[in-house]
Amino acid sequence: MSAKWLLFLRSFLFLTHLAAFSTPIHKAPALNGTNVVDRLALLAIKSTIKGDPQGLLTSWNHSSTDFCQWQGVTCSLHHQRVTHLNLSSGGLIGTLSPSIGNLSFLRVIQLFNNSFSSEIPPEIGRLFRLRQLRLVYNSFTGNIPATIMNCSNLQFLKLGFNNLVGKIPNEIGRLFRLQELYLYNNSFTGNIPATITNCSNLQVLDLGLNNLVGKIPNEIGRLFRLQDVWLDNNSFTGNIPVTITNCSNLQVLSLGSNNLTGKIPDGIGSLPMLSFLSLNGNILQGGVPPFIANLTMLDTLSLRNCQLGGSFPNLFHRLTNLRRLSLAGNNLIGTIPPSLYNCSSLEELWLNDNKLTGRLPKNLGSIMPHLVALWLSNNHIQGNLLSIPATLHVLNLVSNNLWGELPSLSNGSSALILDLSNNSFVGSVHNLVCANGVNKIEFFSLGFNQLSGVIPECWEKWSSLKLLYLSGNNLSGEIPRTLGSVPLLQLLNMRGNMISGSLPSSLMNLSYLKVLDLGRNNLAGIIPPWIGIKLTMLKILNLRSNNFYGNTPDQLCYLSQVQVLDLADNNLSGNIPRCFNNFSVLSGIESNLEVQLSFPLDVGSFIVGASLVMKGREDTYGSILGLVTLLDLSSNNLSGQIPSELTTLHNLQSLNFSRNQLTGEIPNKIGDMKSLESFDLSVNNLSGELPTSLSGLNFLGTFNVSYNNLIGRIPTGTQIQSFNESSFIGNKLCGAPLSNDCVHADKPDTTSDQKEDGGSHNVDWGLIISIALGFIIGFWGIVVSLMLNRSWRITYFRLMRKLIKV
Repeated sequence: MSAKWLLFLRSFLFLTHLAAFSTPIHKAPALNGTNVVDRLALLAIKSTIKGDPQGLLTSWNHSSTDFCQWQGVTCSLHHQRVTHLNLSSGGLIGTLSPSIGNLSFLRVIQLFNNSFSSEIPPEIGRLFRLRQLRLVYNSFTGNIPATIMNCSNLQFLKLGFNNLVGKIPNEIGRLFRLQELYLYNNSFTGNIPATITNCSNLQVLDLGLNNLVGKIPNEIGRLFRLQDVWLDNNSFTGNIPVTITNCSNLQVLSLGSNNLTGKIPDGIGSLPMLSFLSLNGNILQGGVPPFIANLTMLDTLSLRNCQLGGSFPNLFHRLTNLRRLSLAGNNLIGTIPPSLYNCSSLEELWLNDNKLTGRLPKNLGSIMPHLVALWLSNNHIQGNLLSIPATLHVLNLVSNNLWGELPSLSNGSSALILDLSNNSFVGSVHNLVCANGVNKIEFFSLGFNQLSGVIPECWEKWSSLKLLYLSGNNLSGEIPRTLGSVPLLQLLNMRGNMISGSLPSSLMNLSYLKVLDLGRNNLAGIIPPWIGIKLTMLKILNLRSNNFYGNTPDQLCYLSQVQVLDLADNNLSGNIPRCFNNFSVLSGIESNLEVQLSFPLDVGSFIVGASLVMKGREDTYGSILGLVTLLDLSSNNLSGQIPSELTTLHNLQSLNFSRNQLTGEIPNKIGDMKSLESFDLSVNNLSGELPTSLSGLNFLGTFNVSYNNLIGRIPTGTQIQSFNESSFIGNKLCGAPLSNDCVHADKPDTTSDQKEDGGSHNVDWGLIISIALGFIIGFWGIVVSLMLNRSWRITYFRLMRKLIKV
């Protein structure tokens, strides 16, 4: 090679090297054919996304060719092909383009926590390099595409918290490398496919909160690498498979809320790594198994509502790592062993709804320093708790045999829920209500104890309070004015005390109030109009059995959300307001009724109950309170007519206007109130007939119109005739179900006429003779007059001639 050629070659290499190093590092490489495919695929993905509130896709545009720099995109260094797509938690709205299947080098797809909808594109099945598919927390619909099972390198398949349906594909067994299968909270049906046992690398199996049925397959015991098994909240039946105990690496076993039966397998006690065991809500036998003591790594044990029965075991003090224990609702008997309270690691203890006895330690806070939630309601626990531990967030001691004065509350209290109702506490509420550690409490109940004295004026400290129960005690005095300083209060129940005075105007500040129950007290004065003007969120207003007087204020008609309005047994007068048809919920204009009336708190929702008088008796409504609709103005001094506008309350179930002084007729369209189950207008001065439209009320369980001035036939209907005579007595009604029929009212009674004429059917000759004589005399009188008087005769014949011509 010549010297000139070598010099040229060196110069060329130098310039090339220099050019390479002087090129800016952000400059996009030249796009070859495969790069173009990736870029177009990404732009197609963007085109089907209609909402991008965080601007994640701002850099994704046609003017930028270096798609590897686009947000959420990661490319391989060698081929410059897209390998990772991460658009998680971006609030994206839209669908996932089928073009994602063109990103053939993709290994990871992370789109969780967005609002993608429609079906998962089956084109994903072309991504044979894919290892992770994470689509959790979206709104995908349809089935799992069977083509995904072609992604043989898939290790993580996470599709939980979507709206997917159908069966889990049998082809799932082709994913030999699968480590985590997460399908929680969808609507999958059918059985767990037996082929899942081919996924021998599976570590996490989460199929909870679906509609899966059948038995848990015994073959699950072949998945030796399993660490977490979540099959809760389905409809699995049969026994817990014994083979599950072969999974020696198991750390989580959650089978709660199914229909499993039989005994808890003893082999579970040989799972050394088990830290979470939840079997709650099944129908299991054999009591609390003693092998639980062997699970020394156990952090959480939940056997709630399993109907286990038996005695409370003395073994939990051996579980030094146990933080959560729930044995509620198992009909357990016997004494709670004192050793349980020595479990210093316990944070949550749920023993409610059993038949347990024993004494509650006075120094609970010192022996259980980490306890944050204690549920002992509905047992037979005794004792007098001196103080409430500062660490407790939840203390529920409802329906036990606790006595003495109320416990004190420490200054640094963390209490959120404090429920001491249905016990035998005595004395004043002052020390507890006026303590300094009440500012975080959201739920406070002292109902149905033997507390007495005046309710103190300390409520300005309760800045977080939402639900307050003081019902069923012997509290007296007036309603504290400082209750109006509780800004978040949604429920106020002081029912069944001896509270007097009028309603303080400060209560108008409780604009979030939904339930106000002050029934069965000694309150007096008028019902203030501001209730309807300021407390517009009220669903339940119960002021029955007090001494309120005056008119029913028209302003109550502003309570469009009201479901229960009970003003019975007071001294109200005047007319029933015509504007009651403004009750939007009762009329059906707004259909926001829910089965349960629940209130969200920081520790979860709380379902409330209420004592209501319906169908002639007082009952407590709990789980269905949200569906109850009632209007009761009975036992007052109301007068005037029943407004016809009330017949538009199509959702009303119970209507009671009895024991007033109402007059006029029952509105004809009363039958339009198709939801009525209880109807009582007894002991008034109503008149007229019963409207025939009453026969169209098909859900009536109680009916009473007795002691009015009603007349006529009782309408025929499938329900009306099923009531006994006492529902109609004190009127002039007839027909079934009364014993007197209506034949005399419908047909003329000829019996008396026959008796008056002696029962004779002879012809009345005197009448016939009188008619004949009258005719003769009248006829000859006219003829004689015409013969004697010439002018009359001429006039008569002229008239006859004209008539003939006509």
